[in-house]
Amino acid sequence: MLHLENVYKQFRNGFLALESVNLQVKEGEIVSIIGTSGCGKSTLLRLIAGLDAPSSGYVTIDNELITAPHPKVGIIFQEPRLMPWLTVERNVQFGLAHLPKPERQRRSNLLLERVGLTQFSQALPRQLSGGMAQRTAIARALVTQPSILLLDEPFSALDAFTREQLQDHVLQIWEYDRPTVILVTHDVEEALVLSDRIIVMQGHPGHIHQELEIPLPRPRKRTESSFQHWKETLLRYLDLSEEGRSVVEV
Repeated sequence: MLHLENVYKQFRNGFLALESVNLQVKEGEIVSIIGTSGCGKSTLLRLIAGLDAPSSGYVTIDNELITAPHPKVGIIFQEPRLMPWLTVERNVQFGLAHLPKPERQRRSNLLLERVGLTQFSQALPRQLSGGMAQRTAIARALVTQPSILLLDEPFSALDAFTREQLQDHVLQIWEYDRPTVILVTHDVEEALVLSDRIIVMQGHPGHIHQELEIPLPRPRKRTESSFQHWKETLLRYLDLSEEGRSVVEV
């Protein structure tokens, strides 16, 4: 279980990015974090990843304090960040240098099959479409078998059609091992398609404004009235700001 207890984050210039964040995420749960621009969503993800440390409070995974990047945590960024000189297969195997070659090969073959890129295993990143490159990044994050997978707006640079395809694909891949997934997104529909629970953040400094359990059965159809109801509900929460103005990014 992931646990954040009374987390604050203040930067050296005095800017307070987060205050009093308390959050628990259960094993196998998919949780999205959405909120108005600048409310600390990506900062929160960096703290969970161990890429930064809270100014006060703590982050734990299975009661272990997180103070640095942890092998139980995988992360997928907005851009694929592939090594341009390595093949797709070698990019996927990049974090497996400590394993024997047969095990590296077995794991990469398995993940490339799951993301539908087996026939492109020897391609270079420049030969891939944007969606294929991001699928490679997904395989690279999952090949280490993390128990927690962090996604920082992973599909924001893609066209709408490819984005929807990858959202569905992530759910299909998640079904194999069911890691805990925490997604930062500005896309309300993306959060609703993927999540068991949605955390709405707000304010400067950022704090958790609302937590919503999403009871919709999967697969979720974006055109159904129940889906649209939840979308409207989330947009109402996002339309709040301390200054009373709308700062919604979807």
